[in-house]
Amino acid sequence: MLKTHIDKAKVFVTARFKNEGSVLRETVQAEGLGVETRCEISSAESPEKIAKVVRNAEAGCYVIQTIRKPTEVKSEYRLNGAAFDPDSFKK
Repeated sequence: MLKTHIDKAKVFVTARFKNEGSVLRETVQAEGLGVETRCEISSAESPEKIAKVVRNAEAGCYVIQTIRKPTEVKSEYRLNGAAFDPDSFKK
């Protein structure tokens, strides 16, 4: 663990998304357009120590790393207790 004293930290996150298409026509598509973060830190520690904290925080953040390195998503569906494949019912 890094022994670094931080007096105050504020993190601001802005995420942008878009959604288009029709639910009724099954053409709906959601998309992430980007994520912006801003971190304001107050500390008497050296900038080198704070930089280590910031790099470790980003490297250890599950959300940031999932966005930067997309992860496979596996989905399983069950209907009334039985395996269910929604794609098998496409028109």
